[in-house]
Amino acid sequence: MSSAVVSIHDWKGRAEALDIRHQAFIDGRYVDAVSGKTFDDVSPVDGRVLAKVAACDAEDVDRAVAAARRSFESGSWSRMGPAKRKRILQRFAERIRDHADELALLETLDMGKPIRDAASIDIPAVVDCIAWYAEAIDKVYDEVAPTSQSALALICREPLGVVGAVVPWNFPLLMAAWKIGPALATGNSMVLKPAEQSPLTAIRVAELALEADIPEGVLNVVPGLGETAGRALGLHMDVDGIAFTGSAEVGKYFLEYSGQSNMKQVNLECGGKTPNIIMADAPDLAVASKAAAFGIFFNQGEVCNAGSRLVVHNSVKDAVLEKIMEIGHSMQPGDPLDPDTLMGAMVDESQTKRVLGYIEEGKGCGAELKMGGKRVREESGGCYIEPTIFDKVDNEMKIAREEIFGPVLSVLTFDDIDEAVRIGNDSMYGLAAAIWTRDLNVAHRTARALRAGSVWVNCFDGGDMTTPFGGYKQSGFGRDKSLHAMDKYTQLKTTWIQLD
Repeated sequence: MSSAVVSIHDWKGRAEALDIRHQAFIDGRYVDAVSGKTFDDVSPVDGRVLAKVAACDAEDVDRAVAAARRSFESGSWSRMGPAKRKRILQRFAERIRDHADELALLETLDMGKPIRDAASIDIPAVVDCIAWYAEAIDKVYDEVAPTSQSALALICREPLGVVGAVVPWNFPLLMAAWKIGPALATGNSMVLKPAEQSPLTAIRVAELALEADIPEGVLNVVPGLGETAGRALGLHMDVDGIAFTGSAEVGKYFLEYSGQSNMKQVNLECGGKTPNIIMADAPDLAVASKAAAFGIFFNQGEVCNAGSRLVVHNSVKDAVLEKIMEIGHSMQPGDPLDPDTLMGAMVDESQTKRVLGYIEEGKGCGAELKMGGKRVREESGGCYIEPTIFDKVDNEMKIAREEIFGPVLSVLTFDDIDEAVRIGNDSMYGLAAAIWTRDLNVAHRTARALRAGSVWVNCFDGGDMTTPFGGYKQSGFGRDKSLHAMDKYTQLKTTWIQLD
């Protein structure tokens, strides 16, 4: 049955029937943690324990890295012909597509997002990512340098070797796919550590990779806590590179781990505080307002490039804010397994309390609470917060400077574009920004002036697999998506041949 016509009763029935994998996946098979320890994977939908998941630590990471190294050195994947590797990755994408509803359901139960988004956005994007990198494998050429006639210089890309990937809980499988796709396409072997809040899809998809004929040991999954499994991966002397998406605080740990171990390559994507700038001459204020609402309330605001700072011209602020509030009222949290729900649960109790703490901070520092601000649906046992809007926010306030990672919008105003750019750039982050204007000159000048990895003009969150995603400043320096991501999983080798 298509996910588009599955009812809430169907999804709940499927949830009850799920066979949830809960072990680590190392060297082609499911295994318990060496210690035998587990941790409770609690659903934010209703507070129930979904599974007792293997709590991997340093010894399990050692086993996974050893399996990855063996597979890499054997050449079973790293030296496989590009055309064959492409076919296998394409088959992997198809296996994910075949299990799309199962994976979507796991995402929803694990981190609380609406099933409509998991089924229609997240998992299709995972399939597209893996298929896109599969198709790229035999389309990327190496180089011949422009030397004199007396020499021939070949510049070749070679895989790093063993890649560790540590991914967040907000888009569990999609963020993993953004690492898996280019890392496997370029011939590496991997050890993936999913977030402890949402490990289930990563554990399941490793089995699908094996079914697609990706050799044993090429993709390993070690669930566990960041301070144990994540740290062990970052410090491991036989890991050649780390790809991390998460907070700036934890990203800095991985830089330290690299320096303390083998100077492994580190690629970081570390969140943001996106300014969404709406000029008085925006082409359509209704469209801009709708984009602003979904830009902060989609996925419960748990999005690294969420438009958490609305920077709006004074002359149109009231009209824009009225429309955003109207949309926000229509996006009240509901049962994530209901296909009509637009906003689901926060990922866990800890994140819920964190967001509520920021809301109290906003109220205490002089910002005007225009909407929301409360925990709701407590009778469900889950973690739900209303869409929340603060007006009269100063950019020095904590709610305007720190990444809240929840459905909390800060509204700031300006009178001229230079002021808007100053507000936009006055942040430790630089992941993304948006500008709404009819004036092409203003659009170009502002896009150049904003210090962000992505700048969207008259849209929000634009892009596809062909465009790189990553940030400036403390948003990190890695790049996911596009052919540029493949550079992060390869090394350049020059072979200089002297000719007679």
